[in-house]
Amino acid sequence: MKKMILLVVMLTLAAFVLGAVAAAPPKEATTAPALAAPATTAPVKMQKFTGEIKSMDAMAKSIVVTQGKLEKSFLITADTKITKGKQALKFEDLKEGLHIHIEYVKEMDKNVAATIKTYPPKAHPKEK
Repeated sequence: MKKMILLVVMLTLAAFVLGAVAAAPPKEATTAPALAAPATTAPVKMQKFTGEIKSMDAMAKSIVVTQGKLEKSFLITADTKITKGKQALKFEDLKEGLHIHIEYVKEMDKNVAATIKTYPPKAHPKEK
C-alpha cells in the first residue's frame, strides 16, 4: 500500500513540475539568434532523352521530341545550356528534325531541359 501511495505522489509531482515548465513563458535570448542552417534538399535526379525535334513553340519556349513512337515535351529556360560540340547555341538555333540529346529534370508535371546537345543524324550518344 505504501508503494502505491508513493507512486501516486511521484506521478502527481512529476505532472505538476512538467505543467509548470510548459506554462512558463520562454526566456528572452540574450544573444543574437543563430543563423538558420540552409534547408537541405534532395539532389535533383537528371533524366536523359535522345530523339528528334518534332515541333517547337517559340512563345512558350518548348519543344516536342520523338524517339520512335515515344514523344516528350520539354520546357526551355534561361538556364538551359544548348550546344553543338563546343559551340553555344540559342533557342532560335534549334529546328524541327534536328537530332538532340536532352538532360532534364521533372518539375511537377513538366520536363524542364537543363542541357541540350545537338548531333548530326545517326550520331546519337550511347545510352548506359
